[in-house]
Amino acid sequence: MRLIKAALAAAVLAVAGIALIASPAAAATLTEVTNFGTNPTNLRMHLYVPNTVAARPAVVVAVHYCTGSGPAFYSGTEFASLADRYGFIVVYPSATRSGNCFDVSSPAALRRGGGSDPVGIMSMVTYVQQHNNADPGRIYVTGASSGGMMTNVLLGDYPDVFKAGAAFMGVPFGCFATTDGSSWNSTCSSGQLNKTPQQWGDLVRAAYPGYTGARPRMQVFHGTNDTTLAYPNFGEEIEQWTNVLGVSQTPVLTDQPQSGWTRTRYGNAGTMAPVEGISLAGVGHNLPLAGQAAMVIAFFGLSGGTTPTSTPPSSPPASPSTPPSSQPPAPAGGCRVSYTVNPWNTGLTASVTVTNAGTTPVNGWTLGFTLPSGQTVTSAWNATVTPTSGAVTARNLSYNATIPPGGSTSFGFQANHSGNTGGPAAFTLNGSACTAV
Repeated sequence: MRLIKAALAAAVLAVAGIALIASPAAAATLTEVTNFGTNPTNLRMHLYVPNTVAARPAVVVAVHYCTGSGPAFYSGTEFASLADRYGFIVVYPSATRSGNCFDVSSPAALRRGGGSDPVGIMSMVTYVQQHNNADPGRIYVTGASSGGMMTNVLLGDYPDVFKAGAAFMGVPFGCFATTDGSSWNSTCSSGQLNKTPQQWGDLVRAAYPGYTGARPRMQVFHGTNDTTLAYPNFGEEIEQWTNVLGVSQTPVLTDQPQSGWTRTRYGNAGTMAPVEGISLAGVGHNLPLAGQAAMVIAFFGLSGGTTPTSTPPSSPPASPSTPPSSQPPAPAGGCRVSYTVNPWNTGLTASVTVTNAGTTPVNGWTLGFTLPSGQTVTSAWNATVTPTSGAVTARNLSYNATIPPGGSTSFGFQANHSGNTGGPAAFTLNGSACTAV
């Protein structure tokens, strides 16, 4: 355990810094649950149930890094505030052994029902299903560092329970396996454990022999400058889960949701692809970064639909004789649009930032513009773009509908082109002209 602490000392300082990203809403509080079921390694359980919880809520298990705790991961990440918005429940396990790392290496941890930490976490999931009317068809897991490794382990051990996972700075299932009683595997941590996709997939399948049902989808994040759990583990995770899910290791989509972030999707190009990888250039062992929790929730499929509400609307609905407005009003004071194109051969990605230059919030937005001749949109993120060519309209998603005064929102899309890689000549926000910058 001294080796674990030494190896992760710098990482702890970096991860602790994410506490500055966001504070969950004060509408609900984090509560510790005791006597939640079989718990062979004395884990602790904290539960966040938002006041706006759905009637049949989804569950997100959020697993902390070494030396961390459930409450630290609660206060240092955005998952609780997203639960307030979308009505799901968050379970925060805490490891209590020396170093506060989760067991992702013992033979017991790497098989279904074998004991150790995965069994205790499964008891937490069962507790929430029994006591909070949770939807057994919508159970998800995410985690950072040790928690990212545990995300891989839980998807391997319990593929019939978890529908998807998102691992920050993790390693493949079985990569950290040891048989000498230690909890640290230097070959894996340094990125020197290389297997074929079939070999990685076989490790996952061996955790639950005979299982032939559906397998959970996987999303992985990793920084190229990670010196604690080295970057090659990112590629090995992708090899493992594309093999497990039976999809090609050649991405069907490559884009840049943000400068320096390269996203690849495998199996299909949609938001809920079987496997998604996000590589972050120049980033070390300090994930998740601001906004990435929202990417996780979108990958899980929990950011769509109507947000639950615990209070009635502040104003009565319009009279049936009053026709609804065709679109929200434009901001008083104008808007600005930044549009950046990154072309290659016959394709391109466009990154668009819309700024509210007015004094009133924009509540719901549509951005209109005309694509140059020969450009055809193939996919989009953070907005829906229709139609695919000519005069198009980008519309907000459920989680980014509001732009405060002076605030901005960003979206992007990928397109094919026939030689013209230019940008639109003009933009309108909710029908009013914007300044192009």
